[in-house]
Amino acid sequence: MIKDQLRNLIEEKTACIGVIGLGYVGLPLIVEFASKGFQGIGFEVDEKKADAINKGESYIVDVTSEDVKKCIDSGKMSATTDFSKLNKCDVIIICVPTPLRKTKDPDMSYILSAGEEITKYMRSGQLVILESTTYPGTTDEILKPMFEKAGFSLNDDFYLAFSPERVDPGNKQYQTHNIPKVVGGVGEDSTEIASLLYSKIVNEVHSVSSARVAEACKLWENTFRAINIGMANEMAKLCNTLGIDTWEVVRAAGTKPFGFMAFYPGPGLGGHCIPLDPHYLSWKARQHGFDSKFITLAEKINSSMPEYVVKLATDALNDEKKAVNGSKVLILGVAYKNDIDDMRESPALSVIDLFRAKGAEVVYHDPFVPEVTFDHAYTIGDGEPLFNQELTDDLIKSADCVVICTAHKTVDYSRTMELADVIVDTRNALDKDMRKRSKAKVVRL
Repeated sequence: MIKDQLRNLIEEKTACIGVIGLGYVGLPLIVEFASKGFQGIGFEVDEKKADAINKGESYIVDVTSEDVKKCIDSGKMSATTDFSKLNKCDVIIICVPTPLRKTKDPDMSYILSAGEEITKYMRSGQLVILESTTYPGTTDEILKPMFEKAGFSLNDDFYLAFSPERVDPGNKQYQTHNIPKVVGGVGEDSTEIASLLYSKIVNEVHSVSSARVAEACKLWENTFRAINIGMANEMAKLCNTLGIDTWEVVRAAGTKPFGFMAFYPGPGLGGHCIPLDPHYLSWKARQHGFDSKFITLAEKINSSMPEYVVKLATDALNDEKKAVNGSKVLILGVAYKNDIDDMRESPALSVIDLFRAKGAEVVYHDPFVPEVTFDHAYTIGDGEPLFNQELTDDLIKSADCVVICTAHKTVDYSRTMELADVIVDTRNALDKDMRKRSKAKVVRL
């Protein structure tokens, strides 16, 4: 039986692990397998990424080049653009992007492409696991039929499972090995083998009854965050209307030891998961005639935040008898969260576009992002690329308005407060003492 063969290969750590997609999910995963003694092959369509890995160079914040080089030098890991090597792998894990189309429907093209490559080189005795975030039913309804159409039989020739990625870029405390892994297979045998595999690299594995449960689990996690952030954003608007300090209210509510979990407002949702995953769930719900009102409302509130930030800046400039049109706006932080370089779905892009559309001259400072390029998915204005500017005294003084979109810890906010005229703080980066000492007009969410 292939079950016994795979179990032995995994227990003895002689199984070859193939990971398709070496981004924020795939690269930490394959490094974890290689560092635990497994043979790992990373598959990439981007030749530059594959070359960088083979040189021992990391291009993401959560994996050091030292760790990559160690795995490469040990002979336990390699990267390639040659997908025929999938035939050598005992386990194939799919870690490709799952974006949205402009219609906000799921774009399954990357998963389909990965599945097609697997079917070209598939052999009997392999375990295939999907980690890419997707709607409930993807593993059963898309991948399983693809492999069966190629002549392979579930349980007799292959096993199939879903295990949602739970990567939090830039989080030093929780990384691949100490984040509990949820695993759901297409059948009990698939669940058992996939759970055994992950138990070799993570501290805790939580098995569920099916791939659909595991798929829904990931969407529930991120939809929970999106809805609660939407509520925080709504409350921030309300507090602003009532003249109440939003952040003081959140801090006070957070003193309750039960029944409350603090979520914070911001300029909008960013990252690959939180802005996208609720759409996957609501799309699937619509296929079954179910109207997910909470999800829709939260998305409406969260997507309105960049416009609200620009309105706050517009009103603040009006108070100084200045128009947005012709004003110089300095954006502090363009990554979607602090202290990383990840630009995926960053709300700062929408904020920049909205300012440009109103005729403002926009510049930015972000020590983690050397360049910002725009495409038709985001651009409202002219879409010209922007380049990181050194945060000099002259740059701050020259800005009519400073907007803090991402609160990187390396930025000197005290100096910014001393030199700027108008600041819109969307991240509570400026503490009370700073604000008391400052001559700047400060507007906060």
